[in-house]
Formats: sequence, structure tokens, C-alpha cells
Amino acid sequence: MITALSALDVGQDTEARDAALPLLAVENLTVEFTTASGTLRAVDGVSWSVRPGETLALVGESGCGKSVTALSVMRLLARPAGRVTGGRILFGGRDLLALPESEMRALRGRDIAMIFQEPMTSLNPVLTIGMQLAEPLIIHLGMSEAQARVRSVELLGMVGIPDAERRLRQYPHQFSGGMRQRVMIAIGLACDPKLIIADEPTTALDVTIQAQILELMKDLSRRLGITLVLITHNLGIVARYADQLAVMYAGRVVEEGPADRVFRAPRHPYTVRLMRSVPRLDQARGGALETIEGLPPNLMDPPSGCRFAPRCTARIPVCDSDPALRPVGDARRAACHRAEEMPGAVPLTAARPAAAAPALAAEVTPLLQVRGLSKHFAVPGRGLFGKMATVRAAEEVSFSIGRGETLGLVGESGCGKTTVGRLVLRLEEPTRGEILFDGKDIAKASAAEMRAMRTRIQVIFQDPYSSLNPRMTVGATIREPLTYRLNMATAEAHDRAASLLRQVGLPPEMAERYPHQMSGGQRQRVGIARALAMEPDFIVCDEAVSALDVSVQGQIINLLAELQAELGVAYLFIAHDLAVVRHLSQRVVVMYLGRVMEVADRDELYAAPLHPYTQALLDSAPVPDPVKERARAPRALRGELPSPLAPPSGCVFRTRCPKAIRECAEIIPPLREIRPGHLAACIRI
Repeated sequence: MITALSALDVGQDTEARDAALPLLAVENLTVEFTTASGTLRAVDGVSWSVRPGETLALVGESGCGKSVTALSVMRLLARPAGRVTGGRILFGGRDLLALPESEMRALRGRDIAMIFQEPMTSLNPVLTIGMQLAEPLIIHLGMSEAQARVRSVELLGMVGIPDAERRLRQYPHQFSGGMRQRVMIAIGLACDPKLIIADEPTTALDVTIQAQILELMKDLSRRLGITLVLITHNLGIVARYADQLAVMYAGRVVEEGPADRVFRAPRHPYTVRLMRSVPRLDQARGGALETIEGLPPNLMDPPSGCRFAPRCTARIPVCDSDPALRPVGDARRAACHRAEEMPGAVPLTAARPAAAAPALAAEVTPLLQVRGLSKHFAVPGRGLFGKMATVRAAEEVSFSIGRGETLGLVGESGCGKTTVGRLVLRLEEPTRGEILFDGKDIAKASAAEMRAMRTRIQVIFQDPYSSLNPRMTVGATIREPLTYRLNMATAEAHDRAASLLRQVGLPPEMAERYPHQMSGGQRQRVGIARALAMEPDFIVCDEAVSALDVSVQGQIINLLAELQAELGVAYLFIAHDLAVVRHLSQRVVVMYLGRVMEVADRDELYAAPLHPYTQALLDSAPVPDPVKERARAPRALRGELPSPLAPPSGCVFRTRCPKAIRECAEIIPPLREIRPGHLAACIRI
């Protein structure tokens, strides 16, 4: 009996010790890239670890080394330019950097999966979605093609993609940006790995699908012991899902510890400022967002001492010496000489008043009027010889935008937001309806008329990588319209391009880089600079800040507001971040499956939404407060998004609506005014 008890005790001690050991430990990692201008140390002595079943969040500004650290774990650094020059990466006690390539290849996808930030650069454009989902299942799990197909259908359903059988036969370009990201998540989950590294996995997703995916990933983490390393700039997601938090700046970890404690009392001034840069739904909208002035240092020639000191409001003389990442109590570490004084040592920056858009006189014709706009796409039906089917991407959409006004357009991925934006830009031909720009119906404009009109109408695309020419430098991309459309001299165009780069938070020397040499957030800023180059009257912003980290996001939001006040530019602001939409927009349109559900003044819509779908959207939005977030019940919207090929009869939202009644299946609810200026399409209101 004594022997048996001793053996049991030993077994329990062994299990407890194994659970306490990290599944993944990054120790003093250093990564360098060789460039034409010299050696860039992108990661400099980074250390962190994560235990089985835990979720570690990596946050920090674009270019701080988050994604490079993740690529180093996967051994996917671009060679020969990128190389690990120091440190270890231990996975289950094995140093991944010392493994032969054959063993590392067997681990990738099976035990370690990565969900990349930009799906169009990760999905093969010439292979169907079904083939790309089946590949890891066949290679790593030995499934037959039939088994892989069944599992692929199941995976697409798990990530909220309807009509999975048909979707497996399609190619990446036939999916929206959000749906491509869901495919990447499905591929990452395919083999039930021990570790998932998710690099901005929900950047392109709306809040309801984001909630579904993250609840799914967290549930798998709990049930199957999957460990998550989550790279994100959404602090609301971190507050709800992360157990541990590591904050990176300029290639180094500046603070780490339990997420709830870091949120409650951050110990590094960068973390303090980062958390103050976030627009929040749980607080009243104030003035302009607080931002972190200046730019991160050039990592080819980093400053001596604290790398954040040039931008720090709490800087003192001792900051000229390099602070070590040291314990500061509460199981935390911070790299700051004044860590014990934080956050009180960083004075609050006085909030600037929000830049107000010019008031619209009632009798003035709006700059843009959309009336009964519809777009139908013909797609092949089911079966080899199936008839053509119709997707009603936009149906009877109407709204107006005044000069100097921002109209927010929100809704789930695939609801028609981007289609409406492309119709307004005349990148798609409308099936019917009117698009009046400054009184002229551009839906009927000729190609020559539209070419002249495009100096007044610009766009910031959702995916910066696919919208930038890979063979042109950033500077050439920005200078091109200045030279050919505005006839600027070469020297003047160079100066204007440098000025535009500074406006969007990039150093002028970035002009010599190509798109593949920049991070996702930096490419998005280039897209914004390109749109601003023509000083247009109207800009369609299609997820214009979704790829940016929170500090730069705040700068861009403030910049857009300031340009609007100064130049009177109007925006159609398409986004899934409801806090950003509230901060920037004067009015908001909510869409679902091609139809407008609700239109209202921003403050009224957020304070008292009428439509059940709008209520679900607002309830799904996370806030950067662990206490509030973890006290709320899981709030993913129930049910599957219907297939646009076979939308529900009557109200298209009824299959997921908690208030649906029998009549909802029979009546298409008209968009009607319920309160002055507040319209909703629901028969229950």
C-alpha cells in the first residue's frame, strides 16, 4: 500500500511538474536581416514562454518584431537575408533551431500551426480551397481524399463559412477578405495541433465572426490543451482571451506578465500610452485620441539607452542607460528605470478637441447620394451542368453623405459593404440604382468621365499588399499620380511624397522600399498616403485602419478627422471595429446579407440600437478591460450566416434573430423611419 501510494504521488508530481513546464520557451532570441543599407536587428534578446493550454498575447507597434519572432519559431524566415544569430527556441524541451529540416517540416502543420496575417499571400491562388484544406490532412494525418473532404466541410462550418460543399470548389479570389481569413484559420485548426501561432487572425473579421472564432479557439485550448500565441493589436481581444501578455517595442520585450495585472496597472510607459490610444465603446466619446508622438527607432542604428526614451513623457537622465527586463512584483517584468512609479509617472496628455466636420445645411445637396443601389452576380449553380445562380450582393441600398461628413458602414463579412464601396467607385457596374456624386449620376458615366472624376474620388483598400504594385517602390507608387495626373515636377513630387509619408507616420526613407520589405501595417499606411495624394473630395475607406496597431491607428484616425476639418473631405468608412466607427463617423449604416438593417446618427445608434442585428453587433464588440470582459457571458451570435445563393425568405436576418416570429419569414421589412432620422428594417419595432 505504501509503495502504491508512493507511485501515485510520484505520478501526480510528474504531471504537475510537466503542466508547469512551458510548452514553448523563447530564450534570448536575436534575429538579423541583411539589407542593402546594412544589418537590421529585428529581434534583440527576446525571451518569453507559454505553458500548455495557456494563451499568450504579443502586442506592440507594427515592426516591433512580433511577426519575426513567430516566423523564427516556425523556422520560416526568408533566407539568406533573415537569420537567427542567437538564442534558443524550446518546444517540448527540444530546440527547434537545432532540428534537421525534415523533422521541422513534420512538426509544422501537425504539432505547430500558424495562422498568417495576410491570407492572400498565404493561400495558393491556383489551387482550390478544398485542395488547400485537404493537403495537411492527407500529409500529416494520412487521411484519404474522401476523409479529408468530409473533414474540410466540417472545418469550414466551424469557422462560419456557409455552403461549404460548393465553397471547396472555389479559389481564394472568389472569397471576401474576411472569408479568406476564416479559411486560414480552418487550415490552422485542421490537424488539432499542440500549438497555434495566430498572427492577427481576426484583423479582417467583423465582430460577430471574430467572437465566434476566438470562442472556438479558446474552447479548443481548454478542451484539447492547445496552446495559443496570439499576435494582435486589438486590446479588447487580449483583455478577454489572453492569460499572459508580452508587450514588444523596437525588437525587445518591454513588459510581460499576467494579462489582467498588466491591464490593471501597466509598469512601462509604452504600455500605459498604448492602452490610452484605444477608442472604447464602454466610455463616452471624447476629443481626439491620445497618440504616441514620434516614430519607433531605426533598428539598423538604434539609440543607446532606453529605446522608447525619445518618445517617452516620463524620461529622466538615467534613461540614457539601457534598462534590463527585471521583476517588478506580481509575477511581472518590465524594462523601465521608473517601473515602480508607473502609471502615475506618465502624465495624461490633455485630450485635444475632436475635429468637427462642417455642419450641413438642410437645403444643401449632399455630395454623394445612393438610391436603390443593387448588384447581382451570376455564379455557376450546383452540379457539373447546373444553371447559373444569382448572388444578390447588394439589394436596394440607399444613403447619402454630405460634404465633410463621415458615414460608417458596418456589418458582417460578406454582407455587401465592400461591394457597395466598389459600386460607388465604379469598380463594379451596378445592376440598378443611382449614384449621384455632386449631382451627377456616375452610375451612367462614360469611362472618360470616370477617369476625370477619379481625381475627386479615391479609395483606401482593405488588403494593402494586393493593391500595391510589387515592382514599384513605395515612393514611385505615391509619386505616380502626382506626376501623371497633377503634372508635378519630379523634385516637387519627391517632396510631396516625403511629406505624405510623414503624415501617415512613416519616415521618408521608406520611399525606397518595395511593398514586400514592409510590415502589413506599414503597407496600409502607404495605401492611405496614396489616397491622400490627390487631395480628393471623397474617399472610400475599406477597412483603412484594420491592419494598424492601436497607437498608429489612433494617429490615422486623428489624421483623417483633421483632414476632414481642414479640407472638407467626405468619407465612406467601411469597418468592422465598432469603436473606431463611432469615433470617426457622424452617421452609421448597418448591413446584413446585402440589405440595410438600420441607419441612424452615431450617438443614437450606439446608445439605443433598434434592430436585433445591430444589438448583436454591439454586444459582440470587446472592450480593453479584463474585469468587464470576463464578467460577460460568451456572446457569439448564434446560427450560421446564410448562403447568399439561397438567402432566407422574408427578413434575411430571421434565421439568427432571437425575436423572429412567423411573419418574419413572409414579409421583407421595409427600411422605415422609426424616430426622426433613425431608420430600421424590422416588423417587430
